[in-house]
Amino acid sequence: MDGKNRKDIYPGLEVDIILKKDQRSGQLTRGIVANLLTSSAYHSRGIKVRLEDGQVGRVAEIVED
Repeated sequence: MDGKNRKDIYPGLEVDIILKKDQRSGQLTRGIVANLLTSSAYHSRGIKVRLEDGQVGRVAEIVED
């Protein structure tokens, strides 16, 4: 599942994000969502989140168990 809809993302969810510095390479960083930074219900490039370790990026994928 992609991370473009805010309703699909919540604190505690495991996600893959793209950090600002990795936008060109597309390298993903995996982590647990601490809080959501995008206030709109939808964003075409992914909802921006802060991970529990403090990194900020846009959700590329939601990790399915």
